[in-house]
Amino acid sequence: MSATKSDRPSAKFHGRKTFVLDTNVLLHNPASLFMFDDNDVVIPFTVLGELDTFKKTNDDVGRNAREVIRHLDRLREKGHLSEGVQWNGHGGSIRVAFAEDVRPKWLDDDAPDNRIISVAWALQQDPTKHVVFISKDINCRLKSDALGLRTEDFEAQKVDADRLYNGFISLKVPSDIIDSLYEEKQVETIRLKEYLKTKDAEGNTVDVELHGNQFVQLLDIADESHSGLSRRLADTDHLIPVHAPRRPTFGVMPRNVQQTMAFDLLLDDDVKLVTLLGGAGTGKTLLALAAGMHKTLNEERYDKLLVARPIMPMGRDIGYLPGTKDEKLSAWMQPIFDNMSYLLSTRGVGSQHAESKKPEQRIESFISSGQVVLEPLTYIRGRSIPNQFMIIDEAQNLTPHEVKTIVSRAGEGTKIILTGDIGQIDNPYLDSSSNGLSYMVERLKGHAIVGHVTLAKSERSELASLAAAKL
Repeated sequence: MSATKSDRPSAKFHGRKTFVLDTNVLLHNPASLFMFDDNDVVIPFTVLGELDTFKKTNDDVGRNAREVIRHLDRLREKGHLSEGVQWNGHGGSIRVAFAEDVRPKWLDDDAPDNRIISVAWALQQDPTKHVVFISKDINCRLKSDALGLRTEDFEAQKVDADRLYNGFISLKVPSDIIDSLYEEKQVETIRLKEYLKTKDAEGNTVDVELHGNQFVQLLDIADESHSGLSRRLADTDHLIPVHAPRRPTFGVMPRNVQQTMAFDLLLDDDVKLVTLLGGAGTGKTLLALAAGMHKTLNEERYDKLLVARPIMPMGRDIGYLPGTKDEKLSAWMQPIFDNMSYLLSTRGVGSQHAESKKPEQRIESFISSGQVVLEPLTYIRGRSIPNQFMIIDEAQNLTPHEVKTIVSRAGEGTKIILTGDIGQIDNPYLDSSSNGLSYMVERLKGHAIVGHVTLAKSERSELASLAAAKL
């Protein structure tokens, strides 16, 4: 299989293809060089110059550029890149090509993008070649498509955002199943088999797969007011009942069923990775912080609460802002401070933590003691992070490669929470289907130590709910 949708069985062309890669594809994922199986991969010479420029930066883009350069250098030792070097033993090759002197007049402007597109255009003039230009730059895709080139986004790590796993389902079942859930404290999944049905796009009835740690809302067929909430316990074949916390978790009580599900995962130490998706005001960051502060400060289950956000684009030096590191960081972390201030205020934790100090002073005290750590993701790479409750906020702005890098930092005893809104992505090369958060939700669903919930209802305020629904 190729890394693009052009190699799917429905494609009209079934022979060997030539994929011309834009610079942004390689910077998005250095391994993309080797994701086209037995086809030909062409790297325009201009791309090498752009990689040379990016390699000097001390961020993830720079690291990715250096990794691609090292890949190409190892290939160079096996043969001439100008002629093409086979790398997988199945005919797959990688070569570097120059922009032809003769090119369409519309590409006469000597811009790097035009030189890169010109390579694909020149290759397409050979009627025996099936050329596909791959770019994550929408404008480049528009320009190349206008020239008649087969043009596609990098599809290897994309998911279907419209059918993204949301972590729960609702089933109408007989009342005795709901009664058994609470009387016996479990229900075998086999009893739900005849109710786990849905319609596919063609209208056919198909079975619904129930994943590990997926929530099931059971609704009584005869009485809608009779219901139950359950979760499939890891890799077992039974559901266990899920209850809302009886007492506030660091001053916060769930306001809807999805928030109850989220707290169930956040407070379960056996679930090591939790992903929370949701729009503005759904509570994803507040719930994660409340659980983290409860587990770290109250239960002392974890040594530290580590909260990190990507500085967009990820890894940009915070030296652009005046002041010390902490002063620079406070501008990026203000949403986190706002949520923590709420949790530490009388409106948040109330009499549970009645102290004379103001919330800001208490936050500073926790940070000074090392119990709470706020960092940009720039400083996460290369570290091993053991026994910490780690929250990555705004994770929708990360690539799949960056998410993998971050989660692989987790040491023994660490729990990681990723939160984000795939409807608000600031990274120009990502969308709701290609960002790292969506990719992780789809790829890791069902694993015993992973859980996910999509939060749908805004609970920030009546005004925020109205804006989310109508604007």
